[in-house]
Amino acid sequence: MALASLAPLRHRSFALAMTSSFVSSTGTWMQSVALGIYLTETTKNPLWLGLLTVAAWAPAIIGSPVGGVVAERWSRQRWIQLNNFIMACTASALAVAALTHHLSPKLACYLAVAEGLCGSASWSAWQSLLPDLVDSDEVLAAVSLSSAQFNLGRIIGPVCASLALVLGSVGVAFAANAASFIFVLVIFSFVRSAPRPKNTTKVRFFAETLAGAKRAWGVKGCRNPIIGVGTLAIIASPFIALVPAMAIIVLHSGKVGTTWLITAQGVGAVSAALTLPVIAKRTSRLRVLRGSIGSLAGALALYALSPNVPCAVVAMVLLGGAYMGTLTGLNTSVQVHAPRAERSRILALYTLSLSIFYPLGAFVQADLAKSFGVRHVTLVASGLLVVVLVALKIFNPDFWVEMGSPSTQSTVLLAD
Repeated sequence: MALASLAPLRHRSFALAMTSSFVSSTGTWMQSVALGIYLTETTKNPLWLGLLTVAAWAPAIIGSPVGGVVAERWSRQRWIQLNNFIMACTASALAVAALTHHLSPKLACYLAVAEGLCGSASWSAWQSLLPDLVDSDEVLAAVSLSSAQFNLGRIIGPVCASLALVLGSVGVAFAANAASFIFVLVIFSFVRSAPRPKNTTKVRFFAETLAGAKRAWGVKGCRNPIIGVGTLAIIASPFIALVPAMAIIVLHSGKVGTTWLITAQGVGAVSAALTLPVIAKRTSRLRVLRGSIGSLAGALALYALSPNVPCAVVAMVLLGGAYMGTLTGLNTSVQVHAPRAERSRILALYTLSLSIFYPLGAFVQADLAKSFGVRHVTLVASGLLVVVLVALKIFNPDFWVEMGSPSTQSTVLLAD
């Protein structure tokens, strides 16, 4: 079972890219957990978690489309290196501020803007590079492994963050994240992909982005997942930003509870990443996608109703697996439907959809949580997701089918 899921790792450049991304993901989660704990304990106000999410994700409005255009004209590996260097600088500034006792919630948000801009600018390059590092029948497994390494970092990062908090301070976690960005910069010097035709036309960011958007809108296999991920981001995804509030304010479990919940989501996501490609191969990618999003609604309700940390951890494992399966399915649809010439720009629009609606949803739900509580807000989100799924079933029953395998692709892409 595991062989099909791990097949892309036989490609040297893909394995190197995955290794560097895993190290970076671990550092990112160290910083995310430490910063979430810092804000929650310092301010006792979940709204700051929403503001931090907005600061980190809103820059993608500029970063994603610009990054998509640049990635189609310049070496994607070098673009990833440049952005990781800048992110290493921002994480270092965060570490220095914390270690010298000059860190404040406002400063954390300002630095998150810079890091978010570079992260979103390089993400479309990374996503468009993936299919060029593996065989065509390994795209789903490659996307799943990409999600798996990120979520494996979600498992290890919180544990490392807890050690950093015990042995030092939040500044140690931030310094480790800076080092992880440097690691990516070095490793990507050895990542190779097939040469692409050189684009010598004049750079026109707005016109090229608009052309990519028109192309994506005209291909339902790209349009539907872009709409889908935006809807999911505003309704369901904010549970991620509110984990510290659930653990510290609702379940009264402090730093330990925050670590357990985030780690549990990672365990569920990694488990799903290693098993879902195999299930998809035996059934179809669309069945896995529809099953994942249906399970997501149920797991979100279980998490909202959890009376204690052990129950919340179990619910979070299910939630992590369902969430990973949903995002991987949507992302893979874009990967296999996007024309190669516009792939970076179309994937940038996919990232942009997630990056706009996730911080918006996180801010709104964090603000509502201040008045109505995290439990009630999360439960209502679960109900809204069910309403959306029922509405699609009634008014647009072909929504999922249109994300199936393109007629020009082999059925081995598992998109039936």
